[in-house]
Amino acid sequence: MEWIGAGSLLAWAWLLLGQGFFWRTDQRLPARRDPARWPSVAVVVPARDEAEVLPDSLPSLLAQKYPGRAEVFLVDDGSTDGTGTVARALAAERGGLTLTVSSPGEPEPGWTGKLWAVRHGIAQARERLAPEYLLLTDADIAHEPDSLRELVAAARSADLDLVSQMTRLRVVTFWERLIVPAFVYFFGQLYPFRWVNRPGARTAAAAGGCVLLRREAAERAGIPEAIRHAVIDDVTLARAVQRSGGTIWLGLADRVTSVRPYPRLAELWRMVARSAYAQLLHQPLLLLGTVVGLALVYLAPPAVLVAGAAGGEVTASALGGAAWLVMCGTYLPMLRYYRQPPWIALLLPFTAVLYLLMTVDSAVQHYRGRGAAWKGRTYGAPS
Repeated sequence: MEWIGAGSLLAWAWLLLGQGFFWRTDQRLPARRDPARWPSVAVVVPARDEAEVLPDSLPSLLAQKYPGRAEVFLVDDGSTDGTGTVARALAAERGGLTLTVSSPGEPEPGWTGKLWAVRHGIAQARERLAPEYLLLTDADIAHEPDSLRELVAAARSADLDLVSQMTRLRVVTFWERLIVPAFVYFFGQLYPFRWVNRPGARTAAAAGGCVLLRREAAERAGIPEAIRHAVIDDVTLARAVQRSGGTIWLGLADRVTSVRPYPRLAELWRMVARSAYAQLLHQPLLLLGTVVGLALVYLAPPAVLVAGAAGGEVTASALGGAAWLVMCGTYLPMLRYYRQPPWIALLLPFTAVLYLLMTVDSAVQHYRGRGAAWKGRTYGAPS
């Protein structure tokens, strides 16, 4: 048992110091100044059955205080709940930026619905506006009035082709408190923001809820056609931009939030499981390695601590306790960012078990032909 505790503690020592300080939450918009000329921006919003959340999100886009020219293009992706009607009514009632609502029809083979909608929105924006930048944002994302201005100023000041912010997700219910901060924590562990943001980076990632993209960089990377099949479209987009020579940046948001509620475990489960196995490239060996890794890193510390204490193995118990302590310490900054009590850090092993089960379920659903299911559509592994 001692060697398990020692292995877990060594793993946490590496994660603490050698994984890009993923646990820190200080990657925010880089230093910025107002440009001499504000570029034109098209805000593209793919929306499928979003009538319920639009009143809490769309007005925030229409109310952007942006010094340059900006328009909003909402693409109704086959909604059955009156999404387009709600969007038009909100624009008529609230005013603000010009809103164009359209529908591209069902996606062609090989396209995910979201990227098909993004393609249509970008095409419309090119015809009407010829924008220099594209803000790709989801229908459940609310922006503070100066959000667009700050994003563009950051992109211009640092000469970035892609600026993405991990939106602050809603944390209200018990299950949201347990799972949502961990979602961002695990994402940062996979894609340390510091590694993404350093010059000449090999790590690429973005957060799909808020992506400001230079149009020239999108065209150079073949966006969205080059990533049309991607279920994890944000990370795939960032990789495409980086591979084509673009500069990217990713950080946590202060003024961009998600308004979508996940009150029950089942809804959070679907959110994670729909893309978890795609994240592992639909590879059984990667799935096995993930299960073993999660068990060693997150489950072993409390198990060794308890078993060692029960069996009188002081060294094993100390090793398990030390690993658990480091684990909790790395989680505290994310809990502070989400304004959650520190004691939730003690539950991270339990949360990791849930994520492990979600990942396994994602693989099971894939092999049953129901993988990456979302709002009535199912996507298999790309050929």
